[in-house]
Amino acid sequence: MTNSGIRTISITSGKGGVGKTTVTVNLAHNLAKMGKRVLILDGDLSLANVDLFFKKVPEYTLQDFFSTEVDLKDILVKYSKNIHILPGASGALDLARLDVFQKKMLVDSVSEFEGHYDYLLIDTASGISDEVLYLSSAAQEVMVVVLPDPASITDAYALMKLLNQRYKTKSFSIVTNQVLNEKEGLSLFHRINSVSTKFLNVSLNYMGYIPFDLNLRHANHKQEMIADFAPQSQANLCLKRIAEKVEGFPTRTEVPGGLQFFWNQVLDIA
Repeated sequence: MTNSGIRTISITSGKGGVGKTTVTVNLAHNLAKMGKRVLILDGDLSLANVDLFFKKVPEYTLQDFFSTEVDLKDILVKYSKNIHILPGASGALDLARLDVFQKKMLVDSVSEFEGHYDYLLIDTASGISDEVLYLSSAAQEVMVVVLPDPASITDAYALMKLLNQRYKTKSFSIVTNQVLNEKEGLSLFHRINSVSTKFLNVSLNYMGYIPFDLNLRHANHKQEMIADFAPQSQANLCLKRIAEKVEGFPTRTEVPGGLQFFWNQVLDIA
């Protein structure tokens, strides 16, 4: 990694049901197996669900941080040595409504985590709400998960267009999900890339594909990592390759790193 600070990656889509959380938790799992320290922010503040994939019920959430004397470090859910989760609230907390005191409180507390993690993965909510946009725009990298159906493609394009026009985001990583094979995954990427390069001032990076694999669906239902449930499955091998590509992909050096920088960006935008 070219940046000594934490590497922040937003995993988003523009549409629900495309597998964002599946990509997030499995990316974290594979990065952790490489020895990387990963912090996951459940950015779906109204329907937080990352903890379900790890079979962990949070005792506290960000809502408790702002409404009680609970420290931010006490909110962390420790799934394993290298994977920690910062759970979002369920329905009550809206980052856009934080007052000046709460914003300073959050940024000051986040400084305690500096140097403790290599990656911050943000699992955003679905859609193209302001919440999704400012969480994504504050990250160093935006990973867009796309399915091979017209609605998913249209929504992914709309998300990239808004991030480009409002926040000047010029680079996106693309993961194609639930495709038949690598050929279909690449074909889907090229369709999106041709339209984006023609009408938007952006560049797209192909990070890989995830095939339609019942093993992955069964693993999700059992709340297990696909690496444990079916290590030799095609889905697991593809998810592992995506993590390897992420780790080998150079960080955007023009964007500063650090948790404080990320939250300052979020709160300035909000």
